[in-house]
Amino acid sequence: MRTAEPAALRSSGGGPDRATFLELFFDLVYVFALTRISARAFEDLVLEGGQTGWTAVTGGGKTLLLLLALWAVWQGTAWTTSRYDPHHLWLQVIVITALISAMVMGVAIPRAFSHSGLMFAAAYVVAQVSRPAILVLVLHKQQYRRLKLRMLITFCATGVLWLAGALLPGSARVVLWTTALLLEYLAARFGWPMPGLGRSTVSRWDIHGEHLAERYQQIFLVALGETILLAGLAFTRSPTSPGMVAAFAVALATSVLLWRIYVQRAGQILSEAVTRAAHPATVGRSAADTHLVMVIGVVATAIGYELVIEHPAGHNELPWLAVILGGPAVFLAGRARFEYEVFGRVSPSRLVGIAALLLPAPLLVRLAPLVAAILAAVVLTAVAVADARRAWGRPPEEAATPF
Repeated sequence: MRTAEPAALRSSGGGPDRATFLELFFDLVYVFALTRISARAFEDLVLEGGQTGWTAVTGGGKTLLLLLALWAVWQGTAWTTSRYDPHHLWLQVIVITALISAMVMGVAIPRAFSHSGLMFAAAYVVAQVSRPAILVLVLHKQQYRRLKLRMLITFCATGVLWLAGALLPGSARVVLWTTALLLEYLAARFGWPMPGLGRSTVSRWDIHGEHLAERYQQIFLVALGETILLAGLAFTRSPTSPGMVAAFAVALATSVLLWRIYVQRAGQILSEAVTRAAHPATVGRSAADTHLVMVIGVVATAIGYELVIEHPAGHNELPWLAVILGGPAVFLAGRARFEYEVFGRVSPSRLVGIAALLLPAPLLVRLAPLVAAILAAVVLTAVAVADARRAWGRPPEEAATPF
């Protein structure tokens, strides 16, 4: 543990700096938090009679809003430990605060739009405000403090919207929370602009590229682990039948395929792409958006696992197909962008796979959910085989980021 100023981490010319044990501990909280996201969506689709039409869209939008808030806390913490010394005492305080806040948010997620709204909002605001506030106090270099001050002012302003929304019912809460999250995203996208304090350019940010790349790989593994957990829980809490056994086998195979497609080959050399880029922070920010898309796809796929395992021979509804087939399609869309970030190209198999998942959806309505799950597994298998064929007999492809 260090108590000197948490100077910026090396962005080049230094050895790798692996994630700390505390950061990995922080990630474990997200296994729980993501299961709460899935539980909320599952309740909307099944336990409370199911949702159709516009109701399903609004319910899914609310769940996505909560997931984006969770992501904002994780990403802000990951970027902080990739810019500053994660072994420093005050950096550890930041991570622990984010850990506790994420846990509270996870507990509040299932009823965040009813009686647990204030719990969720307060935990989110604490995580987002405490991080720049601590750094403003402990950093001494003016260029670092100015950025954190702009972030602090922004999060204090949006925090009012989060807390006010938690005190309001229904649609008003959704509007205020969505507005707050949108303002935070736009502020980050445009360098946290503030009158009198200026704004920053992301290409000038100092980050440890290898550390940040590893953090994104780890959060993807967390999301993938959540799929395994949900499949196992869904399979063990209901009486088994041949259809459920088949659905469980398809779920496990799909998880393996998601892993295989991610790591071949861009997922293995993300750190190389970040460190080779002229502006590592630019690649890092792009990878943040890409991994968010892939995580959303994986979480949706996990929700589909529960539906298929518990109702393998039922009848599909469009909201069910949106997660059973849409989840893998969203993952492939994110994976296509990921490939472009690392290699500057997109394999046709990604786009063909997305089409093969989405186009048959109208034909699968009212068929068994297991049929849709099998189709998703077959399409992902074809994409994985196409990746293996392209790499067969060739030397490992090196990163060639267009950034």
